[in-house]
Amino acid sequence: MAFYSIFIAVSGNDAVVGLSIGQFVCFGIFWFINMFFIWKGTESIKWLEEYSAPILIIMGLVLIGWGVNNAGGFGIVLEQGKQLEKPVAEIYQETNQTFIQINPITDKSGKPKATEYQFILNGNELGWNDLSNTNISIENLKANDKYQVQLKNTITISSIANVTAKKDKSSFGDKIWKYLIWLTAMLGFWATMSLSIADITRYSSSQKAQVQGQFIGLPGTMMLYSFVGIFVTCAAIINFDDILIANDAPWDPIALLAKFDNVWVVVIAQIFMIIATLSTNIAANVIAPANAFSNLFPKKISFRMGGYITGIIGIIIFPWLLLNEIQGLLIDVSAILGPVLAILVCDYYLIQKKEIQLAELYKTDGAYAFGGSGFNKAAIISLIIGAFIAIGGKWIPVMSSLYSVSWFSGFIVSFALYYILMKSKK
Repeated sequence: MAFYSIFIAVSGNDAVVGLSIGQFVCFGIFWFINMFFIWKGTESIKWLEEYSAPILIIMGLVLIGWGVNNAGGFGIVLEQGKQLEKPVAEIYQETNQTFIQINPITDKSGKPKATEYQFILNGNELGWNDLSNTNISIENLKANDKYQVQLKNTITISSIANVTAKKDKSSFGDKIWKYLIWLTAMLGFWATMSLSIADITRYSSSQKAQVQGQFIGLPGTMMLYSFVGIFVTCAAIINFDDILIANDAPWDPIALLAKFDNVWVVVIAQIFMIIATLSTNIAANVIAPANAFSNLFPKKISFRMGGYITGIIGIIIFPWLLLNEIQGLLIDVSAILGPVLAILVCDYYLIQKKEIQLAELYKTDGAYAFGGSGFNKAAIISLIIGAFIAIGGKWIPVMSSLYSVSWFSGFIVSFALYYILMKSKK
């Protein structure tokens, strides 16, 4: 998308809503650049990571500075988070009368940026009205009626948002539960990298160096860029007049950078985003599967060939179709990887007592051959049962709460079961 934003900025054309040929061409360019670094080998990847890290930090600080300067203060930006918490429109009843409360994005002075609204009832537009009042009375509401709302001003028209039932203020427990659900999704993203982190840390100069690198590089940068993303989005909703509702807030940094009027600012910023995205994608999504394919058939598949296979699979799965399902997909991934990590942690710390017989790893009849089969039955059983407990709630309603926090439920079940099965062998 960064390539596409550069094309739009330079050409002066309007961006196309949805998928377009231009976007596919830009995706292909980005794909070929990834494959180029795979073809060049691990040294080129190391070079990319070294030079992209400072760029990421500089970009984050510049964006924070932009937000503070244009909003008029650090605290003013942080206060805008309240606007993003509210639904776009809520329906409620009061004294036997039905109302729809519209929550438009306001500017620094608290004035709504939208000037008109229209309701859409069961797919039929009801016409534009002046937004002088944000509480609108609704007559003759039927049980199956579905209301949607859209706002506009002289600059733009917002996306269409659903009108939701007004809810009571969330309790502390509800907030914690929602946090755990999103934490599970984030773990699904990071778990892929954490399980294969040895693909990168094996090049460290010492154990101490890799521990320090992970402690600073992973939690540190994750917290920094989570804050940057939230802070800059909060700044954007008051700095750009074309953001009328919370649903249109630019959480995607590429979409945010594309909003700037200066062509050169857009081009340079998007080039930095391409470098940052490239380094992140290769480290998180290419190195691990490339090594995995290579390890399956080391005599026939090199790291380079494993990278090519990964790239081809990356096209076959049609990633552009998965973007709208990303939260559910990450929770599914968490359901599988939580049990995997649980087995690894339990085996290393509790079963093996942090002692591994390295020579035995390379023997077909060694201590880790498990009777010649090469499979640890206790691990397989624990993985299957733990993954089922974690992901079963996707189809079994009574287990839905376990599915919402699939990483944690799968980890706990597999950890306990593996420990019991391994101890029962001795």
